[in-house]
Amino acid sequence: MSRHRRRVRGDGRTGRRALFVGALVTTVGLGVGIGVWASTGGDDAGAGAERAPGTVSAQSPSAASSTPADPSPTRTYPLSEAPRTIPAVRSHTAARGPGWRPAKGQRVVVDDARLADEGRLIAGELGLAYAGESAGTRPGDLRLELDDGKGANPESYTMTVRDGRVTISGPEAGVFYGTRTLKQEVRGGGTAPEGVVRDQPAKPVRGLSLDIARKHFTAGWIEDRVRELGDLKYNRLQLHFSDDQAFRIESDSHPEIVARQHLTKAQVKDIVALAAARHITVVPEIDSPGHLGAVIAAHPELQLRNVRGAAARGAVDISDPAAARLVDDLLNEYADLFPGGEWHLGGDEYLALMASDPEASYPQLAAAARKRYGAGAGVADLTTGWLNDRAGTVRAHGRTMSVWNDGFFRDSSVRPADDLRAAYWTGKELGARKPVEYLSAGRKVVNYNDEFLYYVLGEPQTFVYPTGRRIYEQWTPLVLRGTTPVASRYDAQIPGGFFAVWCDLAGAQTQDQVAAGIRMPLRATAQKLWDAREPALTWAQFGALAGRVG
Repeated sequence: MSRHRRRVRGDGRTGRRALFVGALVTTVGLGVGIGVWASTGGDDAGAGAERAPGTVSAQSPSAASSTPADPSPTRTYPLSEAPRTIPAVRSHTAARGPGWRPAKGQRVVVDDARLADEGRLIAGELGLAYAGESAGTRPGDLRLELDDGKGANPESYTMTVRDGRVTISGPEAGVFYGTRTLKQEVRGGGTAPEGVVRDQPAKPVRGLSLDIARKHFTAGWIEDRVRELGDLKYNRLQLHFSDDQAFRIESDSHPEIVARQHLTKAQVKDIVALAAARHITVVPEIDSPGHLGAVIAAHPELQLRNVRGAAARGAVDISDPAAARLVDDLLNEYADLFPGGEWHLGGDEYLALMASDPEASYPQLAAAARKRYGAGAGVADLTTGWLNDRAGTVRAHGRTMSVWNDGFFRDSSVRPADDLRAAYWTGKELGARKPVEYLSAGRKVVNYNDEFLYYVLGEPQTFVYPTGRRIYEQWTPLVLRGTTPVASRYDAQIPGGFFAVWCDLAGAQTQDQVAAGIRMPLRATAQKLWDAREPALTWAQFGALAGRVG
C-alpha cells in the first residue's frame, strides 16, 4: 500500500485536491500549457500523459479506488493541427494529446546502428541524451527506426507523436528528413503536435549549384550552406570549380592550374563528409570544352584559335589530343575526392559553335571531324564526340552524368550518349532547343530554369536576382524554360531541379550577402521540389514561418 494512498484516506478533500495538483504537475512536466479539465474521460482523454516515477496518475487504479464515488479528473485536448515546416509535410493525421517537446533528461534511441549518425545529430541539436540502440522506449523518448520496406520511396518517413513519445521510421534518408521536420517543429520552444506525419518528396533531385570558380567561397561558408540545405531537405550540392577565372580545388595531377585562393583536398573531404552525414551528394562540375580559361592560362598551347589566329576565350582546341588527356587527368583525379554517384560534364558555350560558320572559322576542327566521322561531319559532331568521350571517362567511375542543354547540339549527326541527362538552364543561347525536344526523345531533363532559379552576381546582361515569392507562386519543376510549363505527362522525366548561384561579377556581393540573398529563394525552391502542388500558405504566411523555423 503506497504512502500516497494512505494520505488520501486520511482526508478525502485533501486527497482529491492533491490528486488534481498531481495530475496538473504531471501534464505541465510534459511541456503543455493549461488545458480543459473534465470529470469524465473519452477515448482521447488524457492521451499522452505519462506518470513520472513516484507520482500518481489521475487515471491510476489506486487513485480511483480511493474515491469510488468521484470519477478521476482527466484532461482533454483539441484535435492537433498539422506541423508548420519548410518544406510542408504532405500528410498529417490529427489526434488529441499533449504533443512532444524536448526536455532535459529525455533520450534519443535507435533500433539499428546505421541510424547512429542521425540519432547523435538530432540529440545534440535538441539537447537530448543519445542512448544508442534500445529495444524499448521510456516516457519522453525520441525513437528512430529503420524500415527499408520494399518499394518505398527511399526518402519517405513516418513520424508518430503519441503518449509523450516520438517515433520516426523509414529508410535511412527518410529518418533523417523526419528529424529535420521535428527540429523545425520544436525550434524556439514549440511542441510537435500529436498525430502521425507521412511524408516524402515529389522529386528525387533537389539541389543548390554553387559557382566557386569565379568567386572564392571559404570552406566554412560552404559547410554552413550544407547545414542549411540539410535542414531544408535538399539532397544535392553542385560545385562548379573550374572556369575561365580560376580553378579552385587543389590538384595533384596538374597543380599548375590551381588558383592561389582555393580549397584544399582536405577541406573538400570535410565538406563531402558533412554533406554525406546529411544525405547530400556533392556533385563536381569540370566544364569542358569551354570555360577552361584557367587551364589554358597554364597551357596556352591548348588554346583554340580561329582561322585568323584569334583566341576563342576559354575554349580548348578539341582537335588536339593533349586537351583530352589533360581534362581526363582531372576527371580521373577528382573521382576519388567526390565519391557520390553523380557528375556534371558542363558542355555549354563552346565558342567554336557560336560562330556563324564554324567549319570556315575553325578549319582544324572541321578537318578533325571529317577524319573521325566521315566526309559530311562538322564541328558539332566533333564536339558531341568530345562530350561522349569525357562521359566514357566518368562512366568508368560509375557516375550518373548531366550536360548543359546547349551541350546537345542541334546539327550533330553524332548522338549524345543515351545516359546523359540534359541540365536545362536557358532557351536564350544560339540554337537552343525547347525542353520538349529532349523529353520527347526520352531523355531526362533536370530543371535549372534561368528565368527563376539563377542568382547571378551583379545582374549582368538581362539577369535579375530571383525572388522567393516568384518561385513560390509561379514556378514548378514542369516550368523548364521561360514561364510556360511542359505537359504533365513528362513529369516523370524531370527528376528535379537546382537553384544556382553564378558569380559573373564576383565583387558585386560578399559571401555573407550571397547567403542572405538566396535565403528565401532556397526555401521557396525547397517547397516546390518537395511538393509541386499549390502551397497551402500565402507568401506572407510562408515568410513568417521561415522567420520562426529558420
